[in-house]
Amino acid sequence: MLLMGKNSIQRTHYDVLSVREDASYDEIRAGYRAAILISHPDKLHRKVDVLDLQHKQEEKFLDVQKAWEVLSDSKSRANYDRELQASRQVVEVVYDEVELGDMAMETLDDVQEFFYQCRCGDYFLVTSLELGEMGISLHENRVEIETSSELSPSSVLLPCGSCSLKICLIIDANR
Repeated sequence: MLLMGKNSIQRTHYDVLSVREDASYDEIRAGYRAAILISHPDKLHRKVDVLDLQHKQEEKFLDVQKAWEVLSDSKSRANYDRELQASRQVVEVVYDEVELGDMAMETLDDVQEFFYQCRCGDYFLVTSLELGEMGISLHENRVEIETSSELSPSSVLLPCGSCSLKICLIIDANR
């Protein structure tokens, strides 16, 4: 499950620890231990040379810590679950449905940015990195959806950078 922020796509604490929302405490603890081994800064100093990549890995580590802090305590987990449920009940008004091919694209370094202009003048934006986090990869004008994930996305809600409008980005693996 991906939650939409004003300008970014955020994963839930359950996603960060790679556990189901109905996971037991032991499953959450096991997910935390596995995630912390992968993202711990002491393990990364030898592997990471680029400062920007190191910063992203440190952010992942902090995300894992925060997820554990919230999900390991029964009261904070119950509050989080209520907030998560409430956020899913918000009715989203979709301004338009757009296919990836309808979006303009720019490449910065190895990252592709896809944007679509909103009627307010700003843009709806998603990057190839964000799509990759959702299990969607782009290979030479082909879209591939990761089939190993339980929820292979077929569409993504994208917020405008300025106003409250959203578009539904239709992901078609056959194109």
